Amino acid sequence: MSTETKFIVGIGALTIALVAAGVFFLGRGGGQNTGTEQSVDQNVLLADSRHAIGDPNASVKIVEFSDFQCPACAAAHPIVKRVVEKNKDKVYFVFRYYPLAMHQNSKVAAQAAEAAGIQGKFWEMFDLLFENQNKWASSSDAKQIFQDYALELGLDLEKFKDDFDKVKGPIEQDFSDGNKVGVDSTPTFFINGKKYPGVIQESQFQSLIDSTP
Repeated sequence: MSTETKFIVGIGALTIALVAAGVFFLGRGGGQNTGTEQSVDQNVLLADSRHAIGDPNASVKIVEFSDFQCPACAAAHPIVKRVVEKNKDKVYFVFRYYPLAMHQNSKVAAQAAEAAGIQGKFWEMFDLLFENQNKWASSSDAKQIFQDYALELGLDLEKFKDDFDKVKGPIEQDFSDGNKVGVDSTPTFFINGKKYPGVIQESQFQSLIDSTP
């Protein structure tokens, strides 16, 4: 075989390999998030339901492990709000913390939400944190920003400050439980025990809810 022929054959083989690889990766990245095949232990998922909306006996139980500084979690936030509101007679939604180490202010944001929750304003702080993520995510003094939010919500600021450093336990427990059920990114949703990592579009959420008896 001549050198020129070998070169042409080599180029052809390389092209076929690249096309095959492209098909493989497109196949992995495209389509809907169909979730993992194996369900996880609901007892672990629902072990701590401090921050929940809906009836615990609802037919659809959605557990979200989330990070307040995660951009994808902020993108999922309005979708989840609409889905839960639209299906409040069918859905039990539980929010759990999973602050990623790469996000410098994620843990203190979780502490702010938890401290606000002690005064009955968890969901209000929850909304402020996600809706203003770009204002505090890179701040060197996020704690001060969160204190401003506490004042905006009419919280007792001194109590908020005092509680702030006392609420790490529940956050660490959520993170530990997330590890037990295979969470390794945020947001990660579990719908009736089945894992769905990443942002779920509203139409897919609705389809999953409607297909549950």
